[in-house]
Amino acid sequence: MEEKRVVIKCVDMREDLQREAIQSATEAMDLHTVEKDIAAAIKKHFDDKYKPTWHCIVGKNFGSYVTHESSHFIYFYIGPQAVLLFKSG
Repeated sequence: MEEKRVVIKCVDMREDLQREAIQSATEAMDLHTVEKDIAAAIKKHFDDKYKPTWHCIVGKNFGSYVTHESSHFIYFYIGPQAVLLFKSG
């Protein structure tokens, strides 16, 4: 897959988790084309590795207002696709 530009818009997360979120999203986008499936793959990765409950939204046009655990939030773009990943619950 071609290299797509990553732009972090808002973040409250350690740098190692940020890199992992971007890597997980990149891999999910390589495997899936449906936004719901991309989000499910990212969520599963983080739930499995960092304990539930993670939430993930992927898309080109959405609004959000969420409450998250401290240091567990990232909102970024990979190309035209936005990814919102956060832990809550």
